[in-house]
Amino acid sequence: MLLSPGLAPLCRRLGPALAAADFSESAVADRLGDAYGCLSRGEPGPVEAAAPGDAPLDVLIRLFLAAAPVPRAQVDGALAPVTVDEAVAAGLLEPDPEDPARVRAALSLRPLDLPDGPQWFLSDLDGLMRPHPQHREHVLGVGHASQSLLRATPREPVGTVLDLGTGCGVHACAATRFADSVTATDVSPRAAGFAAASAALNGADVEVLTGDWFAPVAGRRFDLLLANPPFVVGEGRVDHTYRDSGLDLDGASELVVRGAPEHLAPGGTAALLASWVHRADESWQARVASWLPAEGAAAWVLQRDVADPALYVGTWLRDEGLDPRVGEGRAKSDRWLAHLADAGVTGIGFGFVLLRAIDGPSEVVCEELSHPFDDPLGDEVPAHFARMAWLRDADLDSARPLLGDDVALERVSVTGDEGWDEVAVRVTRMSGPRWVHELDDAGARLLAGCRGGLTTEDLVLLLEAATGEDDLADPARRLLADLHRHGFVTFL
Repeated sequence: MLLSPGLAPLCRRLGPALAAADFSESAVADRLGDAYGCLSRGEPGPVEAAAPGDAPLDVLIRLFLAAAPVPRAQVDGALAPVTVDEAVAAGLLEPDPEDPARVRAALSLRPLDLPDGPQWFLSDLDGLMRPHPQHREHVLGVGHASQSLLRATPREPVGTVLDLGTGCGVHACAATRFADSVTATDVSPRAAGFAAASAALNGADVEVLTGDWFAPVAGRRFDLLLANPPFVVGEGRVDHTYRDSGLDLDGASELVVRGAPEHLAPGGTAALLASWVHRADESWQARVASWLPAEGAAAWVLQRDVADPALYVGTWLRDEGLDPRVGEGRAKSDRWLAHLADAGVTGIGFGFVLLRAIDGPSEVVCEELSHPFDDPLGDEVPAHFARMAWLRDADLDSARPLLGDDVALERVSVTGDEGWDEVAVRVTRMSGPRWVHELDDAGARLLAGCRGGLTTEDLVLLLEAATGEDDLADPARRLLADLHRHGFVTFL
């Protein structure tokens, strides 16, 4: 199912009209007010009622966000210099089957606010405002997974970027804001067409290639590699190309994680979304670590969530418009769950695999990051790898630890026979991923002395004298190394 060849050229002319109308998430939220939440709930009525006018922003909201039919004359005014007839011929719009004087969206066109201004993305209609069956080559727009990876993407200036499995081009277009050149690949010609159209819409220069996995960029290396692949853990069949890889279980995630290091330039970074199965006889950490090479990669693997098989299967069936309780949905659910059970799958983990190309033996750090936090993870990624690199050759004893000014100490007590009994001491980093570390009292005392003036060796000697305890050096080094890795402590 190829897109019209006239779509991308039309989008080059349409982008300035969207910018002139201030068709951005923030402007839409301001215009809709309380009705803004209806966009995510699939309630077109309040959205249409909140934007009833013929100003371009109102028209664009009704046409593309509410998926409502709009009079042709109003649409002509909102899209100018693009005409309705041109938009229909390019497949962006279609006549309203109930009223030839009106047109409606044939594709999804949505704004996305980025830190440096809005962009716009074309994709297939998602069925939220206008329910309809999804075809096999359905191309998603800006979903939750895409936004999650956007927030985990380092935005430091780089030379070359690869967006593997680009879909509608979200990450490729966003990367043009901070990269010298961007390449996007997808196995689906329809997805590649949408990526090219989205790039044209944003006036972005993106090289779009079609092919399977890394094949289109064989032999090439990149400074930043991004991937939101079809990572759904399934039966090794393809019902929808945006989510199904044709590889069994977590084979798609394994393929991408295994292939990424050889496509990174020296010092290059990869930010990947991935899923992995949980089994009773294998830790998820060991499973993901087994996908990485013995040499040349520092890996930071963050598990954001774990779903039991029934919840996982039901969620994805509803995503494609099937009811797991009846008919085709029930049959597919039973088959899918039986396959997971036969494979010994007890849960499905989801999260980020962040990589840095290094010289020497690989390092793998796997952690749970299931708690909520507000700061974009992408800001943390380069700092985390820099801290990992420092620890490789560090002499902690002679370094002078300095506690960050964003660290809070918390003591938790419960009532006991003689008053309050302290049951926990923890420190929380109040920025970034908001890491939390449990401490003992000696650890809390050690951190109180981390003012950047004394070496670790001196602090340990003072702590041993104050507590009357011996052999605190090794625990102190381990604690400070862990806290440094999570950004609580720096070393001078």
